[in-house]
Amino acid sequence: MASEEKSLNFIEQIIEEDVKSGLSNTKLRFRFPPEPNGYLHIGHASSIALNFGLGIDYQSPVNLRFDDTNPEKEEQEFVDAIKKDVEWLGYTWAEERYASDYFQQLYDWAVLLIKKDKAYVDSQSSEDMAIQKGTPSTTGTDSPYRNRSVEENLDLFERMKNGEFEAGTHILRAKIDMKSTNMLMRDPIMYRILHKHHHRTGDNWKIYPMYDWAHGQSDYLEQISHSFCTLEFLPHRELYDWFLDQIFDDNKLRPKQREFARRNLSHTVVSKRKLQQLVKEKHVNGWDDPRMSTISGLRRRGYTAASLRNFANTIGIAKRDNLINVSVLEFCIREDLNKIAPRVMAVLDPVKLVITNYPEDKEEWLEAENNQEDENAGFRKVPFSRELYIEREDFLEEAPAKYFRLTLGKEVRLKNAYIIKGESVIKDSEGNITEIHVTYDTDSLSGSGTEASQRKVSGTLHWVSIKHALEAEVRLYDRLFTDEAPDSYKDKNFLDFVNPNSLEIVKGFVEPSLSTAQNEDKFQFQRLGYFTVDKDSTVSKLVFNKTVGLKDAWEEKGKKEENSINNSLKDINKYFKVETKPERIAIESAIGESIKNVSSFSLLQNSLKKNINNNKSSLLFAQFILKYSSLKSADVETEDIHKLYSMSLKSESTYVRSKALLNLRDIENENLRNQFDDEILKLYSNPPKNASEREIEILSEMVKK
Repeated sequence: MASEEKSLNFIEQIIEEDVKSGLSNTKLRFRFPPEPNGYLHIGHASSIALNFGLGIDYQSPVNLRFDDTNPEKEEQEFVDAIKKDVEWLGYTWAEERYASDYFQQLYDWAVLLIKKDKAYVDSQSSEDMAIQKGTPSTTGTDSPYRNRSVEENLDLFERMKNGEFEAGTHILRAKIDMKSTNMLMRDPIMYRILHKHHHRTGDNWKIYPMYDWAHGQSDYLEQISHSFCTLEFLPHRELYDWFLDQIFDDNKLRPKQREFARRNLSHTVVSKRKLQQLVKEKHVNGWDDPRMSTISGLRRRGYTAASLRNFANTIGIAKRDNLINVSVLEFCIREDLNKIAPRVMAVLDPVKLVITNYPEDKEEWLEAENNQEDENAGFRKVPFSRELYIEREDFLEEAPAKYFRLTLGKEVRLKNAYIIKGESVIKDSEGNITEIHVTYDTDSLSGSGTEASQRKVSGTLHWVSIKHALEAEVRLYDRLFTDEAPDSYKDKNFLDFVNPNSLEIVKGFVEPSLSTAQNEDKFQFQRLGYFTVDKDSTVSKLVFNKTVGLKDAWEEKGKKEENSINNSLKDINKYFKVETKPERIAIESAIGESIKNVSSFSLLQNSLKKNINNNKSSLLFAQFILKYSSLKSADVETEDIHKLYSMSLKSESTYVRSKALLNLRDIENENLRNQFDDEILKLYSNPPKNASEREIEILSEMVKK
């Protein structure tokens, strides 16, 4: 029984109620039923954690069952990948099962349904069947083949199995109710003809069961007590139960289907079809690309099994679909890696630093703590010498007052080493700094206990010794999509939001302790973030993937963009107060530049929608969004865009009317523009008293055009 010390989620409450109603704990059995037509993704991780977590809590078996009923899309590669992912997440299944194990039994039951006059062979085309099935608001009509005799149906179904017919010529349908309000109950398909090779049964079968027919019956054969599905299967529950009604034996346990909500992750997609499209069209480099939301991609990026389990537990189980911000997942991996990842030093954008008063032939091996969060992690030795690499961004020749890194005339500490002071720079012919010359305080060695070592300085920099450094390829991964919900817009292709900067490859340098690093070893590159060794890494070429930064850069970016929108909206009031055209142009230019830098599609959409009101500042700002942002009129709801232009053309302000006219003039949607021809003609024929020369000029141009 689940622990009573924690509050139960609604799934656990269902189980507890069934146990109280007489279901024996020994009868509890769960399953995770993936279709092997792609790699598992982060959404599956939640389902895995749910089902296997229930198995752990109730000390009950959990089957791994592959719903392999579609040989057109399923492959052994996906079976192997799924098994690897479930094992890697830390779970063990009781039995490995396949829907294909039950093909003969499913066929025999289908024959039984035909004999009971509960199923029939339909020979309509798919187009005719779609018409005959009706719509959610109209009832369906019976197939002309619905009343075939049992004998004819048995004969045709047998011949379908024997491969006598081409695909698409016949199907087997359940005979239920063509007037049902549930479209799935209008004589659903049970079998279709497919002359395809199956990864387990070979060419033995020419017909394959549909998911709805195979799934519940497979649960029944395995005596699964609770079959948990995502929310889109709620309408399928009635069919699940109807099929069970036809074959259920009172002496056996009857499975119960219940549904929970998907937990979608922001800035990614979790549709297998879309993930496959990303792979096939080479937007990514395979299913395990570290930008993918697949479990294998997350593993390669450096996510741990513990962090994914913790993520699943953190977001929990719900009854309504919800979009989880990817920052929650990133928090979980930071929290885990902070405890276990050794700290090392790496420089990813190097510039040479020369300590001019350090002897040329001298080197020291300094002591560095491996992980201050783990008292058992110990220490390591890092080499120090006259010539080092530091990050280019850690030096400014002329720095502002609150700059806490290295600059000329000021001191900083080198991590685990000495305090240094900027003295001079060497530049190339183009003015780029090639060397930074510093001096060091010989008595300031970190941890030495001297008075100089305890002196406070403005900042601490990481570094690597040039003659000891190992060159490494470092892959800086970012979110794959720029928008939080790339596949949620009905008139936009999710690929429109692919982040062009989701991968940057740089040549960096790391300390020599990493020479023995192995695939999937994890480290914190101090001050830079968490990194893991990629499978492409070799003895002669180290390759690291950035897992996550030390801070949530996207949260900072999001706040910056929100502030940019809010500040622009405030600045727009000035537009109406200034008296000269150059002043207005300057204000518009500044606002336009701010809007151009907003990349969040949803923020732009929401900002536009919120500003469709009769306030002239709001209307002008909405028109600026359409003019300067990536948002187009086609991206806005028809009702909203029509309302915006109607209000703008009737505005008391000539500036609002003028910007609306200019946007309409340049609009890509001619049909939308034509809807306002009468309003434009009316303005032209009888211009408002406050109409500017520019507004009249635009009106004249549009009318004559």
